Amino acid sequence: MWVVPLVAIVVGGWMAFRELKNRGPEITIEFVDGSGVAADKTVLEHKGVSVGTVTSVELKPELDGVIVRVRLEKSAAALARNGAQFWVVHPEIGLSGVRGLDTLITGAHLNVRPGKGAPANHFIGLEKTPPPEVPEQGKTYTLQSDRLGSLTTGAPVFYREMKVGAVETSRIASDASSVVIRIHIEAPYTDLVRINSRFWNSGGFSFKIGLLSAELKNTSLESLVAGGVAFATPEAGKEGLAPLAPEGMSFPLASEPEKEWLKWTPKIPLRAPEVVSEPQQPVTNAGP
Repeated sequence: MWVVPLVAIVVGGWMAFRELKNRGPEITIEFVDGSGVAADKTVLEHKGVSVGTVTSVELKPELDGVIVRVRLEKSAAALARNGAQFWVVHPEIGLSGVRGLDTLITGAHLNVRPGKGAPANHFIGLEKTPPPEVPEQGKTYTLQSDRLGSLTTGAPVFYREMKVGAVETSRIASDASSVVIRIHIEAPYTDLVRINSRFWNSGGFSFKIGLLSAELKNTSLESLVAGGVAFATPEAGKEGLAPLAPEGMSFPLASEPEKEWLKWTPKIPLRAPEVVSEPQQPVTNAGP
């Protein structure tokens, strides 16, 4: 009679031990709003893989937000570090594109961008999806404009209608006289930006009608939807090409290009990312 209960206890103990052994740390995340987050249903994802599960959701004592507890998988324990960013993924439809559309079926889930600090177990969640990560290689520049227009975070930067960078962020200038837009140009294309380069807003839809003609603004579908910036660089003069633009240099952003800018076709040597140097042929000693 006592064998069956004993076996059940042993099996239950072994399963509990295995669960504890494979269990990662529990972290708490404070959010302003917990809409769509539910205990034992909402998961934490990283790179499309479930790495944790929400164990509880409760109001903060001050009633100004919610505290979400998440049990991480053991393999994802390294996500619990200072600097990690957590946010709730909801469907987003805007000028910058469509995000989180799968949550219409699966429900909201949490997402994380890993940090590099010391281990931690308490975090402050973001109120919205953070901007895309900027590659470490490349250079950043600032643009000055009277208004932001259709430009959004992540909007493309074009050179000859080829994407070579993206808009990082935008803000009102310190004296409130203009809008400051920070852009990032990818490493292979930083040599295109010279101190005399010209930038303009290439996004949106523009249609001009004159007395004897009509003109439609030529733009790509991506910049039509998300906004965009384009730039051009003049040809080399008597002294050659203008010097490279230093990191952080500021340029005015025109609302549209001058016809002269669209005709510039400077020859600038580039090392494109897809170009692979040809392997060297082995050297053989010539016979007598």
